[in-house]
Amino acid sequence: MPVRLSVPLIAVAFGLVPLALQADPLAGQDAALKAGQARRTDTPPTIDGRLNDAAWSSAPAMTDFVQLEPNDGQPASEETEIRILFDDDAVYVGAWAKVADPGTIIPGEQIRDAELSESDAILLAFDTYNDEQNAFVFATTPAGIEYDGQVANAGQGGGGFLGGGQRRFQIGAGGGFNKNWDGSWTVAVTRDDDGWYAEFRIPFNTLRYGANDVWGVNIGRRVRHRNEQATWAPVPRQFTLYRLEYAGDLEGLETPFRRSGTVTPYMLATRGRNWSEGDTAFAARREFGADAKLQVTSGLTLDATYNTDFAQVEADDQQVNLTRFSLFFPEKRPFFLENAGFFTIGGGGADLFFSRRIGLAEGGTVPIVGGGRLSGRTGGFNVGLLHIATGLEDGVQDPNQYSVARIARELPGRSRLGGAFMYRRGDAEGDYNQTLAVDGQLGLGEAWTASGWAARTETPDATGDEHAFNGTLGWTTREWRANVQYQYFGEAFNPEIGFLPRTGHQYLQLFAMRYIRPTRVFREIRPHVSYYTYLSRKADVEDGFEESGRLHLDVHWEFPDGMELHTGFNWLTQGLYEPFSISGTDVTVPEGTYRGWESQVRFWTNESAPLSFNGGWNIGHFLTGSRRSVQGAITGRVNSTLTVSARLDYNNVTLEEGDFVTTLAGLNLGYFFAPNVYLQALVQSSTQLDIWSSNLRFGWLGTAGTGLFLVYNEAQGIGDISGDNLIRSLGIKYSRQINVLGL
Repeated sequence: MPVRLSVPLIAVAFGLVPLALQADPLAGQDAALKAGQARRTDTPPTIDGRLNDAAWSSAPAMTDFVQLEPNDGQPASEETEIRILFDDDAVYVGAWAKVADPGTIIPGEQIRDAELSESDAILLAFDTYNDEQNAFVFATTPAGIEYDGQVANAGQGGGGFLGGGQRRFQIGAGGGFNKNWDGSWTVAVTRDDDGWYAEFRIPFNTLRYGANDVWGVNIGRRVRHRNEQATWAPVPRQFTLYRLEYAGDLEGLETPFRRSGTVTPYMLATRGRNWSEGDTAFAARREFGADAKLQVTSGLTLDATYNTDFAQVEADDQQVNLTRFSLFFPEKRPFFLENAGFFTIGGGGADLFFSRRIGLAEGGTVPIVGGGRLSGRTGGFNVGLLHIATGLEDGVQDPNQYSVARIARELPGRSRLGGAFMYRRGDAEGDYNQTLAVDGQLGLGEAWTASGWAARTETPDATGDEHAFNGTLGWTTREWRANVQYQYFGEAFNPEIGFLPRTGHQYLQLFAMRYIRPTRVFREIRPHVSYYTYLSRKADVEDGFEESGRLHLDVHWEFPDGMELHTGFNWLTQGLYEPFSISGTDVTVPEGTYRGWESQVRFWTNESAPLSFNGGWNIGHFLTGSRRSVQGAITGRVNSTLTVSARLDYNNVTLEEGDFVTTLAGLNLGYFFAPNVYLQALVQSSTQLDIWSSNLRFGWLGTAGTGLFLVYNEAQGIGDISGDNLIRSLGIKYSRQINVLGL
């Protein structure tokens, strides 16, 4: 039945049944870049969200925004005016987001880095090197939040990889956009009957730039009640604001260079007890550490760290894992996030450098004694140098030294050539690991991109092939997106400070998606087909044995308000060359090859609404039997101040070797007193991990994500260790950024 149903679905959605399509509204238009003017001011505006300072009248308005979604190339439905000023210390941006009906403004959550897709927003992208590859992003909403990040590789990351099942975009340092970076800047917002207003102050010290006197710039605006995105410099619909070759020019700037420096100390005091480690009583612990930053040149920054801040205030979301491979969790520690894109190498399911490998091992923390990093741009090269020393953690890890050197040259047309060296050395003789890699990207016109990398590792006493390489060819137009990818990993390839879920295989991926834009009912229909396979290249496994594979047939149905429905089918292959014991269960599946169909559905409603839902299911084949997997979440919002979300991930598995059920439940609550003051709670329960946990945190933020945090953590067993405490702790943490040189 799934096969008979999927064929007509795919046929209709690929356009075999006629639908009214929009022609490309940007085809044949003059590709000349827009230019905006920044004006010097001797009297900087007061950052209060009111554009009534006399200085603003001297700056010409940047207007005439063009829709990116839904009617690309057409004038934006609401007018926007942007003005830019500067002095010796900072860039100032004034934004007036006009609205016909102020009652339609959707402010969104009132917390730093809240998802912009759920609210109205103004986004600024500054390509400070004017290289069409790297940018700083600053944004706000009518709730007055600070949202920032760093763009690398024109926003592209991950190589279109399908086989890992991990969402890598906007979650850490390894993708094309690093949302976890926090800069030091300020913004203020007001509203009236004519719209909403935002004033930004972005210090030059927060930015990195070269000697160029023209920056690339693009500005985006979201009008959420229309689900509309518009940009100042037009961008083809198949791309995003971060496709920097379409950015305009910002002229008139006089960028200063004054050597600046900051120190960010933190103090942490906790009182807690860990029953699982045999603690007999509650104990107090105190820590002190600091990060320091020195601007060596306008483009290069030297960072140092002592007893590195481990970002203890935020807990990771638990995940269900019914596979044989490691899960991916993003980097959140402040020290490792600055210029993280300059260290990125690999992609397509294999990050050759993954900073979370440093200081974290066997599920616990290893103290980082100290280290330094030099990163930025000089002489036309992106440069990243890093050295970190970790201490002894009994029973977990011995002291280690980590070194990383990365250099890349950005070339015209989204092209790049680079190389990297990663090295780990322990105290014991012969305890080391190193990775040497080269990578490149070639932009072929607007639509085609070819990329690849090759690497070799060296580990003492390793036997077998220690090489790996990747090649990807991608094609993106207004109506189509497709790519083909090939990877090879030798069985002994072992990048110890990277993220590599599996090795000893070849990987092949094919993907094609059609974009259909009807004139009614749906905003967009995206039928697509993909296929990937892992073929074993292990010495003790039959050559070419298929370890995993998936043929995926799917259609995405997007509605005008942002609601989406995904309907698809998967033909799955799981090849076990040795017995597989499923984590958290008593079930062991014997070696063999298992194939079958499953149905797959995903949906979410308008996520900006006061009440929204998302969920889906996978029902069908799983190893020697079947699986019924259901996921769902409901989220309620009260204005910008209160958000409550409950989620459930349920798996009912029936196998020849035994049956089991896993349930992962979570409750998130957030109360936002102001954009910089919040109370959040996360309660999670996982039967697979046999644990429930709670994380309650109060935050009073300063600049760049620093501030005062009060955190309570508790975890208890729920199954075999029912009722037993595992951990309970209360902590207070304070960090502050102090300017010691410059402003």
